[in-house]
Amino acid sequence: MSADQRFFDYLKQRIGLDVASVGPAIIERAVRQRCTALHMATHEDYWQRLLSSQDEQQALIESVIVPETWFFRYPESFVTLGRLARERLAEMASQRTLRILSLPCSTGEEPYSIAMALFDAGLAAHHFKVDALDISPLSVQRAQGALYGKNSFRGQETGFRERYFTLEHDGYQLASQVCEQVSFHTGNLLDPTLVSSHVPYDIVFCRNLLIYFDLKTQQQALAVLKCLTREDGVLFIGPAEGSLLVRLGMRSMGAPQSFAFCHNREPVSAPPAVLAEPRPLIRPAPVTARPFAPRPKTQVWASAPSAIAQPVALLEQIAVLANQGKSREARALCEQCLQQHGPHAQAFYWLGLLSDVEGQTAQAQEFYRKALYLEPQHSEALAHLAALLASRGDIAGAQRLQARAARNGRSVHSERKQ
Repeated sequence: MSADQRFFDYLKQRIGLDVASVGPAIIERAVRQRCTALHMATHEDYWQRLLSSQDEQQALIESVIVPETWFFRYPESFVTLGRLARERLAEMASQRTLRILSLPCSTGEEPYSIAMALFDAGLAAHHFKVDALDISPLSVQRAQGALYGKNSFRGQETGFRERYFTLEHDGYQLASQVCEQVSFHTGNLLDPTLVSSHVPYDIVFCRNLLIYFDLKTQQQALAVLKCLTREDGVLFIGPAEGSLLVRLGMRSMGAPQSFAFCHNREPVSAPPAVLAEPRPLIRPAPVTARPFAPRPKTQVWASAPSAIAQPVALLEQIAVLANQGKSREARALCEQCLQQHGPHAQAFYWLGLLSDVEGQTAQAQEFYRKALYLEPQHSEALAHLAALLASRGDIAGAQRLQARAARNGRSVHSERKQ
């Protein structure tokens, strides 16, 4: 085993980070930085230090995770949150406080956005409380300070800044009425004691984390998230993670661009194991990533460009828009790609996944099949369509697609051996 492989395995075990999702260069760079900081000449010396020092273990984790977040990311989800919160309070006749969880909370922009959105929706302070967890003590400390720079305010809708922030000489200070609604803690979603130490929540936010796990860790994390969400509760996830929840027996609430899911109370046939792991909608460039608040640093397009020469450029911009939760704009670019360049498997696949995460399963199925007609061994379309069919009770159809994906995997493996 190489020295680098040991570090990959260590981070996988500690925080669930799948090296394939970010690329080995990210972790290798973090290890080099720590070796330089400690004046260590070899990876072996650093490995021994890592094993013997909890402080160094946390330092390596902090070197790998970089908080990249902002207020009201995916704004439609916060509109949906306000509506659902009002409905829930009315159902309960306001007899108890709504309990909300944000993890990973990074440097606090998401949980504070939750609190501001609920105030804007007409809720009073005694109506709700927000718990916020992150694996990084440094991020939690920054969040508790509630002082933010301009990078935390993005997009065109920034009226909340005038309502809830005061301009200081070194940034924007959040109002105490918002800060008092949020309790921050250091925590790990993969900690086996997490479920036993938390009563299930009415609403859980866990967005853009699962795409940085391998399939086995995704299943483990999803099981925890399902337990942390009340039977009548709501789980908000990232744009690329919807099909994973469907496989777990949850269903989309049908709120466009909100990525909100709830428990499926109807009997669902248990789907067979997926042989080909669905890859995420977003394909981030190999930049420093945050496994408990992954925020790929990508260019944001304010609107779809009118003319682009190559389909690869359009497909890259679709990923950018989807990562911003801009489903409508991403769809428009998919249609533009098809109009300019003709039928394209990857464009149809993305249209399928955008439909899938919004709960439009019939439309998603049609797009996946178009992708497979053009590219019969498109592994991502095969895996996602298999999961969709299984969630709808078509076990035989799902198994046929899984067998097809498995044959494709064996063929690729055979070619590599030659």
